[in-house]
Amino acid sequence: MALNEISRSVRLLFARCMSQAAAQPEPAAAESDAVSPSFVNRNPRNLEQMALAVKDRGWKTTWPHQQFYHRLMFSRSQHHVTAEVFSSGSPVPVLTCSTKEWALKRELASTNSVAASQAVGEVLALRCQQAGITRMVYRAIPWTYRSDAVQAFRTAMKEGGIILSEPRRKYIGT
Repeated sequence: MALNEISRSVRLLFARCMSQAAAQPEPAAAESDAVSPSFVNRNPRNLEQMALAVKDRGWKTTWPHQQFYHRLMFSRSQHHVTAEVFSSGSPVPVLTCSTKEWALKRELASTNSVAASQAVGEVLALRCQQAGITRMVYRAIPWTYRSDAVQAFRTAMKEGGIILSEPRRKYIGT
């Protein structure tokens, strides 16, 4: 009798493991739902966002290095604060923000202060979020004086949701 109960419990357990949900009938596909056999990626930054796009390495001896998708450059002059975002391989900035812009200048008491650097960081972070750029490389120029304005700019960018480093490139074997 014990053997019969064990075999019955094994059969129930096996039946539970092997049971499947009832097959649902597939809906008929309409003519407008047909999938094209050739796929065209409409997002040119898709591979970049997945860290699969190739980063141009350049020469090891060049400075600044060229291994980035987007690079952030921050500069202070005697009168103004400027920040620019460059795409790899392009000498023209993708996004810029400066205290030379009237909308920013009229809100500031001084156009080269720590508060101006923070304001430029906040506005540029907002513009980057709107453009879909959330990660970029920021390397301060090593021989320049590191002031509180640079720290205020970096803090404003980070608080705006921008990550100031890029993911390592993923290599997928083919």
